[in-house]
Amino acid sequence: MKSIYSLLFCVSFFSTQAQPVLTQIIRGRISDHESKYPLANVTIQITNLPSTPGVGTLTDSVGRYRLSNVPVGRRTIRISRIGYKEALLNNIIVDAGRETILDVDLEEAVTELAGVTVKAQRTGDARNEMALVSARQFTVDEADRYAGSRGEPARMASNFAGVQGADDSRNDIVIRGNSPGGVLWRVEGISVPNPNHFAIAGTTGGSVSIISNKMLANSDFFTGAFPAEYGNGIAGVFDLRLRNGNNEKHQRTLQFGFLGTEAALEGPLSRKSGSSYFVTYRYANLWLFKKAGIDIGTQALPRYQDASFRLNFPLKNNAKLAIWGFGGTSTIDLLISEQEVTDRNIFGQNDRDQYYTARMGVVGLTFEKALNPKTFIRATLAESGNVQDAYHNYLFFQNGADGLPVVENNRYKITGQAPILDYRFSETRTSLAPSLTHKFSARSTLKAGLIGDLYSFNFIDSARTVTPIPNAPTQLGAWQTRWDSRQSALLLQPYVQWRVNLADRLTLSAGLTSLYFSLNKNSYSPAEPRLGLAWDLPNRQKISLAAGLHSQIQPTYTYFYGTDLEKNRQYLNSDVGLTKSWHYVTSYDRLLGRNLRLKVEAYYQRLFEVPIEEQRSSFSILNTGAGFTRIFPGKLVNRGTGRNYGAELTLEKFFSDGYYFLVTGSLFDAKYKGSDGVLRNTDFNGKYAFNAVFAKEFSFGRNSLNVGAKVTAIGGRWYGLVDEAASKAAQEIVYQSANRNTLQFPDYRRFDLKVDYKLNRTRLTHTIAVDFVNVLGIQNILTLSYAPQPDGTFIKREYQLGFLPVFYYRVDF
Repeated sequence: MKSIYSLLFCVSFFSTQAQPVLTQIIRGRISDHESKYPLANVTIQITNLPSTPGVGTLTDSVGRYRLSNVPVGRRTIRISRIGYKEALLNNIIVDAGRETILDVDLEEAVTELAGVTVKAQRTGDARNEMALVSARQFTVDEADRYAGSRGEPARMASNFAGVQGADDSRNDIVIRGNSPGGVLWRVEGISVPNPNHFAIAGTTGGSVSIISNKMLANSDFFTGAFPAEYGNGIAGVFDLRLRNGNNEKHQRTLQFGFLGTEAALEGPLSRKSGSSYFVTYRYANLWLFKKAGIDIGTQALPRYQDASFRLNFPLKNNAKLAIWGFGGTSTIDLLISEQEVTDRNIFGQNDRDQYYTARMGVVGLTFEKALNPKTFIRATLAESGNVQDAYHNYLFFQNGADGLPVVENNRYKITGQAPILDYRFSETRTSLAPSLTHKFSARSTLKAGLIGDLYSFNFIDSARTVTPIPNAPTQLGAWQTRWDSRQSALLLQPYVQWRVNLADRLTLSAGLTSLYFSLNKNSYSPAEPRLGLAWDLPNRQKISLAAGLHSQIQPTYTYFYGTDLEKNRQYLNSDVGLTKSWHYVTSYDRLLGRNLRLKVEAYYQRLFEVPIEEQRSSFSILNTGAGFTRIFPGKLVNRGTGRNYGAELTLEKFFSDGYYFLVTGSLFDAKYKGSDGVLRNTDFNGKYAFNAVFAKEFSFGRNSLNVGAKVTAIGGRWYGLVDEAASKAAQEIVYQSANRNTLQFPDYRRFDLKVDYKLNRTRLTHTIAVDFVNVLGIQNILTLSYAPQPDGTFIKREYQLGFLPVFYYRVDF
């Protein structure tokens, strides 16, 4: 660690004497927001060059522009055209090591009157014009600069109002008290499997994102009442867009850090046609944490690698074709037999060796064409898949006279092993998502489309029961097949949505979607209306309202579970229907200054037809979707309910004058009812969440030093009283169903720092950065685990990660 501090200290004192001015190119393409038709004669102007103010250019007949010899640093760009709303791009980073490519869509103005100033879109507003509330655009720059985000979109999103991310080892996103399983991931318009390493069936998060942030274009994040094109999600949506490579110049990025060694290559395939390529690859370096003596929660060494690519081919007549893909593999072997008694193991069970591998990948083809200045078509065809493969060996410990395992040389004495679990879950999808957008006028736009997914399932699982017997060898039962399914099913989601300006300051967004899942007759939602209304008020204020019905299929592996399929060949839950939810949101938005924004939202969410157990219990699907374990419920029925309500506040200063901040706070309550009829806290009902992010940039000529900080405070997760007899019999923690979620862990607290130093040289940019996660080393509780002790106790509190420095060095050239 001292070497890292020394390195940052040294580079911060680089000479600031007069140096030659370094410059770079800014270029891109300007299009109509709805029709994607290229716009000619658009004015592009850099407004913050004191020595040469007002440097600018115009777009050509196909919407292209180029600004040469732009000094490196942060630049503000104004984009304007008669009949369109002005776009103001603040603090665009221009580095010596790579060209800055900005493709921008302009929104047509409803009215254009003499003496009337047409206002620009607010910074941070969603790319999707149909979204009027609970939506935000995020950029790769944000994912990079937020302290504690580790460059990941999911961890970055935990800073937004209404979002919790209180797990150091996973990037699960809890939105407004909902299960993280309710989050929908979209890439290039199609739904994709969980895009994270070490993913477990039924979850949407993991330890590390597979998608490289270097691959992302500006994307959208939704926390409720999302537009009609987003089906099969009840909590939130990540709508990710992939960027094209540079089509004029070859560029390279190399990065080495604690989380991995990475390389990114991009450049032209043909300068004449404008085609380009973009390729990334990363290989894990988690051994560096061990080398540095940093605790990552286990002595096992997680291994992962991932890659992505995008090939872009401009075609004739305003059309283009992109071929893209990404994927990764991750492996971990949690070997209790090789660990010492004092070793931490917060990810596995203490009675077995566990071998686990996960893989996922997506490859797709996207075609886009602006048919004319008013009509745009887009279609994506993709094939995706994910696999989880696990194998467990039960360990036979030699017990002493006290009945506890014998310890020799700080290791448990093991007399043998036996296989007790073996499963392989494989799921593939063939997805098609065509859409058509037509702009009737500057006031009215219609978008219609269909999202279809053909699923193929291959779920295989066998396990043996373990029966501990006092003062006798542990008995293993016969193998039982719990999953054995090779089936397919079709998921269809047609939608139509319409945005219209009812008046100069009043906007309506209305949509209708439907969801059909062919697996059973209960998985059909014929009509789901979505409605939003936004009213622009004087003094840069806006009030918005939205409501919508949303539904979601269940984690697909749950449909095919059986207690012993070799005997009865009957799936317990093959007929379970959809989970449904009504969202109601209202928001107030005000610009307090040119770069200061205040936003307040209030919401109510009513969940119904939630799967719960048929027999009396506290189980609900609303508590699933987090962690590294699957669920094994009994017979499920769609009779459960839930309700979430709360208020959120966002105060944000956009980057200006060398600094920015983001303060978000949420007060909420999330409860549910299981088949026992008791209204309980959900596992994720932290009651409140608070985040404060701040960053300051110091310029040293053509170099810069950024220092950022983040403070997080979130209410603790809920749990219940432990059933001691059942826990000892199962040799793992089993909670009393009747007292579920009556106890709460202490609040989660964390303070993060981030420091990065950027050095620009001729056609080269160096970046040295350290993300100091949990600087104060606060011990936040993760869960309870089963760990017998000599004094007869067996309940152990497992704590989350402590202080975690994440270092990287990157060079762009």
